[in-house]
Amino acid sequence: MRTITYTSKKLDSGNLQIKFYIDDNEKSRYGYLLTPSGKSADEIVQEIQERIQFRESAKHDLLRFSFKEGWKDDYNFFLYTA
Repeated sequence: MRTITYTSKKLDSGNLQIKFYIDDNEKSRYGYLLTPSGKSADEIVQEIQERIQFRESAKHDLLRFSFKEGWKDDYNFFLYTA
């Protein structure tokens, strides 16, 4: 079971910097998310889950190295292994 906890900090730009922790049976992870303010707690957790799922599904996708597919790095989401 995956548990996500987070803390948020409002930046001068009006965005929120989210520092999140993921406690998983396999491995613990942490990361950062930059998002516009005004999101509810459920929306923040859902966005973190979606980005993790996208990252995990793209891990084995060789098309991300193709310039035709328009793959872009996500500089608003960082994920680290603890």
